[in-house]
Amino acid sequence: MVPSERRTRLLRLIAGRAAIATLLLGSGVLIEANQPGTLPDRSFYSLIGLAFFLTALWAAALPKADRWPWQADIQLAIDATVVSAFIVVTGGIASYFSLLYVLPIIAAASLMRRRGALLLATLSSLLYGGLVLVQYEGGFAGASDWILQPSALPVPRVAVYQVVMNVLAFLAVGLLAGSLAERLRRAGASLESASTEIANLQAYSNDVIESLTSGLVTTDTAGRILSFNHAAEAITGRQAAAVIGQPAGDVLGLSEGLRQVLAHDLAGTPSRREDYLYRAADGRTVEIGMAVAHLLTPGGKKGFLLTFQDITDMKRLEREARMRQRLAAVGEMAAGIAHEIRNPLASMSGSLQVLREELALNQDQAQLMDIVLRESQRLNDTIRNFLNYARPQQPSIARIDLARVVSDTARLLRHSAEAHEGQVIEADVPGEPVWFEADENQMRQILWNLATNGLRAMPSGGRLRLSVAADGQPGAADPGRPARPGAVLEVQDEGVGIPAEEIDAVFQPFHGSFARGSGLGLAIVHRIVSDYSGTIEVTSDVGRGTLVRVRLGVAGSGL
Repeated sequence: MVPSERRTRLLRLIAGRAAIATLLLGSGVLIEANQPGTLPDRSFYSLIGLAFFLTALWAAALPKADRWPWQADIQLAIDATVVSAFIVVTGGIASYFSLLYVLPIIAAASLMRRRGALLLATLSSLLYGGLVLVQYEGGFAGASDWILQPSALPVPRVAVYQVVMNVLAFLAVGLLAGSLAERLRRAGASLESASTEIANLQAYSNDVIESLTSGLVTTDTAGRILSFNHAAEAITGRQAAAVIGQPAGDVLGLSEGLRQVLAHDLAGTPSRREDYLYRAADGRTVEIGMAVAHLLTPGGKKGFLLTFQDITDMKRLEREARMRQRLAAVGEMAAGIAHEIRNPLASMSGSLQVLREELALNQDQAQLMDIVLRESQRLNDTIRNFLNYARPQQPSIARIDLARVVSDTARLLRHSAEAHEGQVIEADVPGEPVWFEADENQMRQILWNLATNGLRAMPSGGRLRLSVAADGQPGAADPGRPARPGAVLEVQDEGVGIPAEEIDAVFQPFHGSFARGSGLGLAIVHRIVSDYSGTIEVTSDVGRGTLVRVRLGVAGSGL
């Protein structure tokens, strides 16, 4: 028995003892009022006073019940003794209080189960049999002032029968009360075990629901929200406490069509699916994939179950995949066309150069000839860049120091025709090498194309910063150490910036926004980064500048 349970049961025993003593006191007063002299006043009321005293004593000792577990044994034994005293003073075998033995026996069953009940029943039997034996031996004759003397004692044969019947009753009550107490204990243990299992299962179910990465919402048949898991809070930006009881259509921004379907019990179908744009509470606009089904219980349909995911990234990847497929198909065709154009273009350009040198041209004719030659060269450069994009050469993978590549690129840019007065080019590199396995020319091309775009975005001057860092790994100056699993390149300018609606399109071919250039530079960057299982993040503020962050995955994993 756990300590707290022992104290509780002892407290109940003390309260019951006080109630019985009070009942005896009241009964004694009524008997004396109706039939004076029926009870021995001094002994009867003295015993009741003793019962109250013992009750107060046990109540005072209750806080130490855990340290003194034998308290219960002492209390019950004294209770049986006090009951024997009541029987003695009220006539012994002729007393009507012999049934009081049953009360401590039942209390013993409650406190100490079957064993305690049988022990106290045995003690009560011995006390009762002993006091009857003493009575018949004349032990009560000298205490006439304290003990109520019966007018006539039953004959010994009847007295033996009465004692045997009482003893059997005590033992039967002890056995029955002990069995009932034992069954009650087992039932309580089973109930507690079942309650614990149910609580654990409920906690496990809640943990599973809260661990889902998909939003999960349950509603009643009227569409009011009953539950709202953590993923739903993260996707919608709303707290569960604020939306419980609210209409799911308003909280989740369901379309009118889906609301009508819900209102008509899914129109007889088991589930419905819909993708739509959702405005989150924090201002984000996300694409949500929503599935609605019936909430089924053993009692039937109790509402609706709504599961949804933030599919913004997945939709973006799908769009990119479709774009890549279209570009791949168009690129293959265009590459063939470009190759066929390049050959006659070279012949035409060479012929024009020969004619330019051999013919006597006036100034206007010479200018026109120069324009034709310059535009043919520009067209040739565009075709060459397109072929490099559409038909990339096999890279030469080697272990390179990206910090050195960034420093060299910055140095070349400072002395190139792309840089103008007022433009400051900085290289932000760590003091130790950033090792990475890649084609060095491709890394230079990434930096050069991004940097030249940044310089063109700052026609009035500004600061261009090129930086590199290992992706989550400490520096390694020792060339003998293994190559890093990734790296981050950054190019930041203070130029005109890119509008938010144009950021997704800047890496598409021929999307150049500057007068110079073929519009293929960023497309080539995107292709190279994709080959290295990398990603490109563009952050731009119109009028303040742009930051391009290139995360390169495991070196050469996409090649």
